[in-house]
Amino acid sequence: MTAATATAQAELTYREAVREAIRDAMRRDERVFLMGEDVGPYGGAFGVSLGLLEEFGADRIRDTPLSESAFVGAGIGAAMGGMRPIVEIMTVNFSLLALDQILNNAATLLHMSGGQFGAPLVIRMTTGGGRQLAAQHSHSLEGWYAHIPGLRILAPATVADARGMLWPALRCPDPVLIFEHGSLYNATGSPAGHDSADITTAAIRRTGSDVTIVAYGGTLGTALNAADRLAEQSISADVIDLRVLRPLDDATIMESVRRTHRAVVVDEGWRSGSLSAEIAARITEQAFYDLDAPVGRVCSAEVPMPYAAHLEQAALPQPGAVVDAVRAVAA
Repeated sequence: MTAATATAQAELTYREAVREAIRDAMRRDERVFLMGEDVGPYGGAFGVSLGLLEEFGADRIRDTPLSESAFVGAGIGAAMGGMRPIVEIMTVNFSLLALDQILNNAATLLHMSGGQFGAPLVIRMTTGGGRQLAAQHSHSLEGWYAHIPGLRILAPATVADARGMLWPALRCPDPVLIFEHGSLYNATGSPAGHDSADITTAAIRRTGSDVTIVAYGGTLGTALNAADRLAEQSISADVIDLRVLRPLDDATIMESVRRTHRAVVVDEGWRSGSLSAEIAARITEQAFYDLDAPVGRVCSAEVPMPYAAHLEQAALPQPGAVVDAVRAVAA
């Protein structure tokens, strides 16, 4: 076997990495089970759970009716009863049907019981645009969930994090929501050595000295692409992958901004009331005197996500817009 062949075999797609994470968790802990719409024989809307029904059986890979509120509520109840459910919701848009269960129950139980019991479940869902699935399947609402105390919000942007974040999430006493960007499922990478990732800190994916670009999930690739283009213009960018959207890792963001003195936030959510607004406010609060320019933001256009490919691409953050925003704060 050549070295190149060995490397290729070591790589997984993002989809396969999530599947491997679920398989590993179910082998480690018999209390872990997966539930959601079409996760059984069909293998999930995005093929993540293909083959798991045959391996673990119908008691642990459970198809549910099309009722997000009901099956998320059932997951919360199972978690309160000592199980460790993984609840799959097809897209973040559909999760709004279960918002009452997530906000009024999962996020509050540990507080309202005085710490006596909580709801330690994991809810996975797809987020983001770029696949021509139109407005009801393509939005980025993770910033809304990052607003809610009592939840931990994760956004794996790499194959390694897709593989490694689930197990520590299942061991967390808080309800954890994992947002998987739909455009990443076919991305490839090596998960080697990442069966238990850090779910508390951001990661610096590229080091630079002239500007800090903050991104997460599906926008990490956009930020890294922009950083490559900026390097050709002799502008060196630090690229931060937030990974954890709540609680935010302020320390990593501020350390970078204090080195580069400029920042641009790339967020696929809408600009008004967005996660990017929160990050910009925190930078202003904590590192105002280190800034040489106002914080820049590149977000999605404030419209329902278009279906037509050229309009969808026009609505989403693009590397060129990030380059322009960096050049504006660097001027």
